[in-house]
Amino acid sequence: MLTVHHLADSRSQRILWLVEELGIPYELKKYPRFKNQFSPPEYQALHGLGKSPVITDGDRTIAESGAIIEYILEVYGNGRMRPKAGSDDWVRYIQWMHLIEGSVMLPYILNIYVGMLGEAGVPLHGRVHGEVDKHFQFLETEMTGRDFVVGNDLTGADFQLTFLLEGSELSEMLGPYPALHRYLKLMQDRPAYKRALEVGGSYDMRRLMPENQ
Repeated sequence: MLTVHHLADSRSQRILWLVEELGIPYELKKYPRFKNQFSPPEYQALHGLGKSPVITDGDRTIAESGAIIEYILEVYGNGRMRPKAGSDDWVRYIQWMHLIEGSVMLPYILNIYVGMLGEAGVPLHGRVHGEVDKHFQFLETEMTGRDFVVGNDLTGADFQLTFLLEGSELSEMLGPYPALHRYLKLMQDRPAYKRALEVGGSYDMRRLMPENQ
């Protein structure tokens, strides 16, 4: 049985959304946040890094959002939410599956932490803000006129992008990017997205912000 180990207010929300979209059977195990908003010891024991998300499937334990999405789609998706291998859409798909956590997440996180430094962080503002602007303008340009990251339907890449944009919206980083605002609202209005919120329980990404940890 596929088990989603759901840490409150974490990236595992995107995995709950995925399995709800697919309509596949799964077991849900919930874990509350621990001291300073870290994962509790029993969650950390699931995987060496102690980070979210994590799934188990029989004897397999899989971590990392992109790897989990790819695994679930490969094993349980029956061809859904992935373009045909070798197609132009597939090339875009695999790039976006890695783009969010591999390239965009770093300047996003740096922007938050540098902001917390106050005056001490001012020397870094030019470089960090420049990287944020470059990456988010790329996302804005690419998503203008699109309802989905790839093609005309939901793919695994949409689960990757939506979580990033939710955090960015709370950090007031989406102001100059109307296409990203529109896209995020489309994803959040999906019935399966709302079901995932219901089954997952409280989901408030503000508690993940460094100033609240």
